Amino acid sequence: MKKQILRSILVGGGIAVLGTASLSGAAVFAASNSSNTVINAAIGSTISISTGGTVSLSITPTGSGSATSASDTVTVSTNNATGYTLQLADSDATVTLTNGANTIGAATGTFAAPASLGVNTWGYRIDGAGTFGAGPTSSQSNVASLSGTWAAVPASGSPVTIKTTGSTASGDTTTVWYGASANTTKPNGTYTDTVTYTASTN
Repeated sequence: MKKQILRSILVGGGIAVLGTASLSGAAVFAASNSSNTVINAAIGSTISISTGGTVSLSITPTGSGSATSASDTVTVSTNNATGYTLQLADSDATVTLTNGANTIGAATGTFAAPASLGVNTWGYRIDGAGTFGAGPTSSQSNVASLSGTWAAVPASGSPVTIKTTGSTASGDTTTVWYGASANTTKPNGTYTDTVTYTASTN
């Protein structure tokens, strides 16, 4: 855009126009700037666990003792990049199989030092975990003595870690074997206890 400036001189009481001059407008420069926004999608850790629900041990007792074993399957899934930890414990502080006033006591072995399952006791084992040995364990029915070594299920509040992983898992399974022995001193009936598994992200 141009602007005209009028140059004039006062002449004899009048105005004489001498001429005009043109000035060009100042140059206009384009300007820009930028800023970045980071999008963070925070994905939380999730974990799920399921079990067989019930382990049935049918025992026909003898004077010297008869034992039966069967398995439970624990299945865990997690998206946690550093895996999960699986623990096992009794649901309460009384680690006995109970039928009214009658009980079957806990095994003498532990996860760190499992032992043969004694008469009128019950316990668990996991092939390849701790010092249980590789196995393979199989179900047994009414045998004089169960093969392998066994441990007592710890009381609630003192869970034992039975498995630790280091990456994501989809339907990862752990087989836990349970066994019980009884002789004819135990009255007939169903002796029951509850085991709790806890899976936690690492």
